[in-house]
Amino acid sequence: METLMVDRVHSSLRLFMNRNAVFLCERLCAQFPAETNLQLLATCYLHNNQPYAAYHILKGKKLSESRYLFAISCFRMHLLREAEETLCPVNEPNIEVPNGATGHYLLGLIYRYTGRVAAAAEQFTQALTLDPLLWAAYEELCILGVAEDANECFSEATALRLQQEHTSTSNLEKSNFVNENRVLSSNVSASLVDISPKQIKQLHANNTAEIPGYPHVRATALHVQNSIPSNVGQFDSPSPTVTQTSGIVPPPLFRNLHAYQNMTSGDAPAKPKVAVNQPLRRKYLDEARLKKVTGRLFNQSSDSVPRRSARLSRDTPINSNSNISQFGGNGTDHSSGKLRANSSTSSKLCSTAVRSVQVRKGKPRATENFDEGSRYEAVDEMWTDNIAAPSSSVSIVEGRCFEQDKAERILSQESKLATGIRELLGLLRTLGEGYRLSCLFKCQEALEVYRKLPEPQFNTGWVLCQVGKAYFELVDYLEADHFFELAHRLSPCTLEGMDIYSTVLYHLNEEMRLSYLAQELISVDRLSPQAWCAVGNCFSLRKDHETALKNFQRAVQLDSRVAYSHTLCGHEFSALEDYENSVKFYRCALQVDERHYNAWYGLGVVYLRQEKFEFAEHHFRRAFQINPRSSVLMCYLGMALHALQRNEDALEMMDKAIFSDKKNPLPKYQKALILVGLQDYPEALDELERLREIAPHESSMYALMGKIYKQLNILDKAVFCFGIALDLKPPAADLAIIKSAMEKVHLPDELMDDDDL
Repeated sequence: METLMVDRVHSSLRLFMNRNAVFLCERLCAQFPAETNLQLLATCYLHNNQPYAAYHILKGKKLSESRYLFAISCFRMHLLREAEETLCPVNEPNIEVPNGATGHYLLGLIYRYTGRVAAAAEQFTQALTLDPLLWAAYEELCILGVAEDANECFSEATALRLQQEHTSTSNLEKSNFVNENRVLSSNVSASLVDISPKQIKQLHANNTAEIPGYPHVRATALHVQNSIPSNVGQFDSPSPTVTQTSGIVPPPLFRNLHAYQNMTSGDAPAKPKVAVNQPLRRKYLDEARLKKVTGRLFNQSSDSVPRRSARLSRDTPINSNSNISQFGGNGTDHSSGKLRANSSTSSKLCSTAVRSVQVRKGKPRATENFDEGSRYEAVDEMWTDNIAAPSSSVSIVEGRCFEQDKAERILSQESKLATGIRELLGLLRTLGEGYRLSCLFKCQEALEVYRKLPEPQFNTGWVLCQVGKAYFELVDYLEADHFFELAHRLSPCTLEGMDIYSTVLYHLNEEMRLSYLAQELISVDRLSPQAWCAVGNCFSLRKDHETALKNFQRAVQLDSRVAYSHTLCGHEFSALEDYENSVKFYRCALQVDERHYNAWYGLGVVYLRQEKFEFAEHHFRRAFQINPRSSVLMCYLGMALHALQRNEDALEMMDKAIFSDKKNPLPKYQKALILVGLQDYPEALDELERLREIAPHESSMYALMGKIYKQLNILDKAVFCFGIALDLKPPAADLAIIKSAMEKVHLPDELMDDDDL
């Protein structure tokens, strides 16, 4: 009953019938309250999204698997401290982490979410050492920024180790299987001491018999014939009924096997006693006896022939040999693929053996007539008494051939295994290196690595999203939009990366497409944080910051371990000038992911607006250390340095930002502002002229040019630039300032307010 219920529970889990699995497993634990059954029930609860139930039944259990499942339950319930104590008990420092690589991976996640980055990296590395194919561990190392080169992690040495582990595991399984069969074979041999000829004949007719305790192993009639005679009662297998055997005609396995059975059952005359030194006498069976034997060997019924051929066509030598080697009483490895050959082959083997005896004894050879279906043959008494002797000698030769074929087959399998491992590691090497470079924000190098992927691998949702993220970090929103759109079209139900895609559409002012994307994601999974981030970006683009904030907070509620959701909440609070809550959400994002540079950037912007320039410079620099190739971060760091009156450092940082991204207009404008502050007006005008080639419709650029011309006393150009700035419809906050500056163009500089531009 217990075995049946366990089997049905596993079957329900495989078929995603989680409620049915929970019900059956609860009945199982009520009847058989073993800890292993409780582990199975906890697994059912976790599959059914009931971690609290798994937590309740596993609390205090000490087995390794129980500890791992309990830790998983705690992790899902955000009880990180209790999960850590379960995996690594304080009072038992030498206890091993349960479940090997996956246990270390879970412990690494706990360390990461509790802010212990070094300990988390150590656990992820340990997990990857135990299982080099645990991609999730390498992914976490990349996110932490401490992953080693993928060429080192997925190297040839790793391939050799995986191959050796697979080979040793296979050899261990084979040795265990052989040991079981050796014990089973000895039991069968010991139990066949006093078998009667009638029972031998019955076993041959049944063809198979099930061994008690080993329901998956079945002995054939050939195995019984090759074994030492014993008591058949040990098989404990009832004879089949008439309905079971009426349509089954097993193929004969030896040519002289039935003759041997008839002679031992009384059909043949009794053997005369032979003196020690007397030559062996040869007896000739009468014609009727021969017809009887050959009729059973050759003239089978019409319905038995196709059954035999069908069985031969589906039997393979390696499978048949495994059965024979398990139960062969003489210990010789026979190949049933050879022994079950067609009748003519078997007849030739047996007749050749008989002829060799006749030639050795100086007697004439037997005559054979295969056309008439009868056979006139001299059957030696020694042949009938030692039927296994010539067949064993032939089988030894055949066994050697089979062993050679088996060795070649094993070598071929090992070669295929080695090739498969190398191909898999080669693929992981490329993907891992691309992902590592992306996490280090070396986006251009990452794109070059991803382009090396074969076309079927490149055109997958995950890779296309990674390429889109790389272009997003490069502030190339058009290319990012292209690859994200391909990924979404190829895999519309993939949600990973769609929050970044919605931000790309936000920056491109694609309001209609962003709205459509948000509706699609909600229809796919309304409980995913990515869907609500897209909805929030849609409202933020419409300047409805309060509604956008509600959607971003909904995303945080659904999964508080998504750092980007916290950051978007911080951006909306900052837009509403609620800087206190903005700082709170930025810090929550950094608790989830310390390398989330967007949160560091957001904190810097808040402190810059509050004129806390030292704090701003600190946070911008932290963000810049994480992503040292971002021209936006360089620009804002230069702005903070300029606010701190460190103009030379600010100009140097602006030059780096311009060199990093020549298409970004912000660092050019900020550099011109710094040069105006240093009263280097010609250089500032040159920078603004270069900016006009990139962004000809920026009103703030023309307003700054008007101010410079005013300082240079070129009043007509100043009025002209102020007029263009007003025509470009600047923001309301800038509109009044530009009008005031335009009205005061003809006033002396000392009469102008400091707030003018």
